[in-house]
Amino acid sequence: MPRQTNQEKKQKKKITPKQIAALICVVLLVGMYIGAFLVACLDLGDSGRLFAGCLVATIGMPILLWLLIWCFEQLKKRQDNN
Repeated sequence: MPRQTNQEKKQKKKITPKQIAALICVVLLVGMYIGAFLVACLDLGDSGRLFAGCLVATIGMPILLWLLIWCFEQLKKRQDNN
């Protein structure tokens, strides 16, 4: 029976829901910054408030994501105990 190489082990590693949620958060933040940059460049309106919202979201979104993941883990533990 042949042994598995490190590459084969890495390929079989599954993507966790935490990783998916983190990637979604990153995509949302990048999209928000691109949108704010375009609004600022095109002078479409209140770009200062949009930039302030981006700054708040930069801090708030990861915290909310962490709280969401923590709550799901607590619910899962509670279900496993019952």
